[in-house]
Amino acid sequence: MIDVTTDGPVTTLTLNRPDKANALTEAMLRDLHDAVQDAKDAAALILTGTGKVFSAGADLDAARAGLATSPLWEELSGAIAAHPGLTIAALNGTVAGGANGMVLACDLRIAVPGTKFFYPVMKLGYLPQPSDPVRMAALIGPARTKWMLLAGQKIATDQALACGLIDEIVSAETLMDRARALCADCMSADPETAQAIKRLCNGAAAPDTA
Repeated sequence: MIDVTTDGPVTTLTLNRPDKANALTEAMLRDLHDAVQDAKDAAALILTGTGKVFSAGADLDAARAGLATSPLWEELSGAIAAHPGLTIAALNGTVAGGANGMVLACDLRIAVPGTKFFYPVMKLGYLPQPSDPVRMAALIGPARTKWMLLAGQKIATDQALACGLIDEIVSAETLMDRARALCADCMSADPETAQAIKRLCNGAAAPDTA
């Protein structure tokens, strides 16, 4: 249910469970984590989904069986955040619940019109994964983060663009072409240079050249 394709230095991971709105099972989370680790040498990593929804979050049966509080969510988002290449979430539709974690961990986010973001974790009696509110607040600020997590509100595509949750709205027909185009400079650059720039963007100290 996770398709992995490699096109030169770009690896694409596709959630492929459209009949269940790409709801995530334990096996899918493990496969995603392993695929991210296996793609550690890729210049760029793209996450996307099939169908009209990127992911509805945890599969309900799996969530009730303990997946909702599994450390796998944090392990997956941590692996994406630690990927040395450019990471892009190419969102083919709505992002719900724990699926927000992997999206927030990416460097860039583009989305088709009609994409909504919501994270009703409190209503279900769970806490979000620890890194999710931190990454969300860094993108959209504490108030908007509370708007989603405490007030339980959905953020529509235009609002997501305005507040910085996504970087661009792209038609469904051109979504993947645009994602690959955003990888072009990293694909042609010296890998060490590209990775060093990413580290600087993430706040790492510049190397001492004295």
